[in-house]
Amino acid sequence: MKSVLVFFITCFITGFSVAQSAIDTTEIDSRYREDQFYASITYNILSNKPKGLSQSGFSSGFSLGFIRDMPINKQRNKAIGLGLGLSYSSYNQNLLIRDVSDNYTYSVLSGDDDEAYTKNKFSTYAIEVPLEYRWRTSTAESYKFWRIYPGFKFSYLLGNQSKHTGDLGEFVYTSNKDFNNLQYGFTMSAGYDNWNFNAYYGLNGIFNSDATIDGEKIDLSVIKIGLIFYIL
Repeated sequence: MKSVLVFFITCFITGFSVAQSAIDTTEIDSRYREDQFYASITYNILSNKPKGLSQSGFSSGFSLGFIRDMPINKQRNKAIGLGLGLSYSSYNQNLLIRDVSDNYTYSVLSGDDDEAYTKNKFSTYAIEVPLEYRWRTSTAESYKFWRIYPGFKFSYLLGNQSKHTGDLGEFVYTSNKDFNNLQYGFTMSAGYDNWNFNAYYGLNGIFNSDATIDGEKIDLSVIKIGLIFYIL
């Protein structure tokens, strides 16, 4: 799944300049739309971490999809965007997840010699539905413009996976029922032409109430920052 997302994102970015140059500027489209496809890459930051939990390495995210651009004014520089896409998110950290008699247990790795590890991560795969309010300086004649797109995003998990390799052994688990299937948060995209800053602020937890450490709920949420590329 991850390799497929990386492949399509590379194709989107490579094809962006080709698609822009291929636009026929000899005929003005007074009912033009903008930014129908998107691809993004992010750095994922865990927030609301329990005591002792920390991230290591690079926690990455990828997404791609289609957004229907629906202008709401005569100038067509304001619009609502509603879309559908796929996303992959990984998190390198020291939260140990183990399956004990069909129940998942959680603990924070201390880093002591008997808990040394080379890999400890979990990842998610999801369908995402972005909803944006779109303001831009575009015109029917210009395809390079400033944009500010605040919005909201819903994600529904298709799957999850956790991996651990270390002195405690090697564990790989999938379809952990303790992950929240529905996740949502605020989004913001802003920039000029090809280069656009992108951010996501999660409003609910990655795990549900069944995921606990010493009886306390793991209230991890996520903040994502990165770049997003748009193509007509």
